[in-house]
Amino acid sequence: MGKKIVLGVDHGALDLKQILVSHLQGRGFEVKDMGVFTNDSVDYPDKAVETVREFKRGEYECGIVCCGTGIGVSVSANKHRGIICALPQNSFAARMAKEHNNANFIAFGGRIDYQEPVEKILDAYLDANFAGERHSRRVEKMLDLDDSEDFNT
Repeated sequence: MGKKIVLGVDHGALDLKQILVSHLQGRGFEVKDMGVFTNDSVDYPDKAVETVREFKRGEYECGIVCCGTGIGVSVSANKHRGIICALPQNSFAARMAKEHNNANFIAFGGRIDYQEPVEKILDAYLDANFAGERHSRRVEKMLDLDDSEDFNT
């Protein structure tokens, strides 16, 4: 079995999904497509939940979620324990999301005009490796926030 990725989008990113799936398959990834499959309106939090749940069931390299801007779906994914979902604006940010933050999800916006091809941004993320060392401490602190109480003072 090859490397697996789970991907879920709302109606605002259906065209982008097709580009991403084709690109990932071209790179040899098996893609679990959580939909959508039509332009019918759906709620992006629901797609994030479905995609995160599937990610936690399988042996996936990462998860990808997309909506019109990527904002709502990334916020929704990040509400789940153990998920670090990045919303990079370029390939440098995508690489840093993996190298420094060990992001296990990445989000894109189907209605965003990126300055470079989304496939290049995705490749920067997929080809990067977590740097560990001082970043491990910081990632653990982020993940510990899942268990923290509201700390507003």
